[in-house]
Amino acid sequence: MKSRSLAGNVAVGIFVLAFVFVVLAFFSASWLVSDYRILGAKVDRLGLWTHCFRSLPDPRDEYKRRFYVGCRWIFDPFTTGYDRIRGYLVPAFMVVVQFFYTLAFLGTLGCGVLVLMFVLCCSPDQKRFTQLTLVVGAVTTGAGVCAAIAVITFALFGNQDNWMPGHENNFFGWSFGVAIASIFALLGAGALFLVETNIQMKKRKYMKESQTHFEMNVETKA
Repeated sequence: MKSRSLAGNVAVGIFVLAFVFVVLAFFSASWLVSDYRILGAKVDRLGLWTHCFRSLPDPRDEYKRRFYVGCRWIFDPFTTGYDRIRGYLVPAFMVVVQFFYTLAFLGTLGCGVLVLMFVLCCSPDQKRFTQLTLVVGAVTTGAGVCAAIAVITFALFGNQDNWMPGHENNFFGWSFGVAIASIFALLGAGALFLVETNIQMKKRKYMKESQTHFEMNVETKA
């Protein structure tokens, strides 16, 4: 009863990978990138919270007198006129992507604390161990589902011709690939934590039945 199963130990390793993947995808700015060989490209790269442009004309300025160059946080309060094009930079589908991947990020962050408890503080013979693994497994799996919704939404709408200019020269970048990897890592870790829960519950049931059987034999002999 004092040892974790192989499923639990492997789950910790996969979760560490998932945590790294989620953090990288959440903060990096390469979900959509432009072909660097195209000299006249207006877009450089963009992520969930940062946009990098080579020379993006203000879509609200019909005379094309203002251009945006360089990388900016989408809530940048210092660039003139940037707040006015936020609706263009973050359309409805992008809000969905941000929302669900933020849920995945927060779920992963919270589970990170619980996994530290799982590794450093808790052992299978403690009363709340199965509840801990059940919560970690359920939340990690939920985070994987949220990440999947975000990634699928971005895959469907992220490179359409009615959003970023030069869509024919844009493609999904390494951050998007990492986000895809985070889905499989989260779902895999969540499944293994649930397997660990099932294993430990069966061990507890077996130990309880063995103890009951032993006590009945002692009483019978007495």
